[in-house]
Amino acid sequence: MDEMAALQVHVVEPEEWHHSAQDGMRLKWQQFTSRCDAFCSDPRWLVALSAGLGHKPYGLVITQAEQVVGVLPLVYMQTLLFGRFLVSLPYVNTAGVVSDDSQVTSKLIAAAVNLADTLDVRHLELRHETKVEHPLLPDALTDKVHMRRSLPSTCDELWTSLKPKVRNQIRKGEKQSFTIHWGREERLEEFYAVFSENMRDLGTPVFSRQLFKQILKQFPVEAEFCTVCHERRPIAGALLMHAPGVTQVPSASSLRSFNSTNVNMLMYWHLLCRAIERGQTQFDFGRSTINSNTMRFKKQWGAEPELALWQYYVRRGSATAMRQDNHKYQCLIQAWKRLPLWLSRTMGPWIIRGIP
Repeated sequence: MDEMAALQVHVVEPEEWHHSAQDGMRLKWQQFTSRCDAFCSDPRWLVALSAGLGHKPYGLVITQAEQVVGVLPLVYMQTLLFGRFLVSLPYVNTAGVVSDDSQVTSKLIAAAVNLADTLDVRHLELRHETKVEHPLLPDALTDKVHMRRSLPSTCDELWTSLKPKVRNQIRKGEKQSFTIHWGREERLEEFYAVFSENMRDLGTPVFSRQLFKQILKQFPVEAEFCTVCHERRPIAGALLMHAPGVTQVPSASSLRSFNSTNVNMLMYWHLLCRAIERGQTQFDFGRSTINSNTMRFKKQWGAEPELALWQYYVRRGSATAMRQDNHKYQCLIQAWKRLPLWLSRTMGPWIIRGIP
């Protein structure tokens, strides 16, 4: 039997994710992604996204001699408002195919394309960082980057590495009567109060509380919140994910009315120090559109851009049709900014779950 014949393709269907028979496969998957430093493709993300957003999780796994040699996590998104999509993965920083073998990669992509055809989706979206050469993935978007910086061994070294302007802004934040808090479930409401208001002000529908509850549940060691309060009122907050060696910030916000106080600068200083205290070697600020204000904010902390390359198998429409920066959504964004906060919190989770 040749090497390719020994490769086995497994498709973990949505209804199988809670069956004990799949526990062994998920454990091998998790161990494989850990060895590959592919935290965002950990199978626990599929469970969290399924329970938190209502998406159907699919797991494509390649084994050889009963050992996992490649994985591709996918979620099937289906809404009346926007249609059907297959994505790897929404919300997280990066995902897509995890494999260092071209034959394994080809099998995973072929299986994903077949699933996309079977589910009759508009497109398959794979959020890669390096291009996968494959004839079934002719379309790609490269307008976003991951902003990351290496971390020194101490906060004193970090302080010295920052530009004088950044240090002055941190000092200004320290002079305010702000308090810094760390926690998990006990900080969720503080974080969500800030996050949901800031998303409304940006014109973006907000994720549900349930998503963050599920992230905490699936990642009891890796996930925590940081909140900053002024006279007990939460004014800034962030979700930290401490992956092996890397701390990520998938969600962070501060209230616009406190921009002049530099509370956001103060919070990020504490986020970076938190990562250093945990012995991390890299800080991932998350994705940004090239040359955007968020990219410039992250760059001032010493973060450097790394390519985010999203590849597509398009069956209907175009790869850019559902992007929030599409000009046809600008009127909707401006209207969303004017919604009462209670209404944006009610409608937002229902809308955002359908946007890939």
